[in-house]
Amino acid sequence: KAKLTRQLKKHEGLRLESYKDSVGVLTIGYGKNLNYLEITKHQANRWLSQDIDEVVDTIFGFKHEVMENINPARQRVLINMTFNLGIDGMLRFKKMWKALESRDYNEASKQMLDSKWAIQVGKRANELAETMRAGRD
Repeated sequence: KAKLTRQLKKHEGLRLESYKDSVGVLTIGYGKNLNYLEITKHQANRWLSQDIDEVVDTIFGFKHEVMENINPARQRVLINMTFNLGIDGMLRFKKMWKALESRDYNEASKQMLDSKWAIQVGKRANELAETMRAGRD
């Protein structure tokens, strides 16, 4: 198997971002066809866990002072939003961050709902905004 692995790595080449191969098939890694990709629930859960760890590290890295000074329920709100929006999207919530720095959770909640994101995600935004306001799930 080791020789075959080396041979396939050589011939397929490693691509860490998806691309269309020579016949237009969406591919990633060492020739993995994404058009027919299926994963197990276990794999999905493992990816989710890895993604959560990455998002937590990212949001704490960018907004350490705020994250350290709010309770776990509010931290989960911001992690959830970052998971959905990415760090660039989260940093655009300037008025929300300002409110959080002042510990004005009512205003932070209002700023969450006064956004394109809230329209896009609907109930998720309402639930998270209420958690931000109340400080509990």
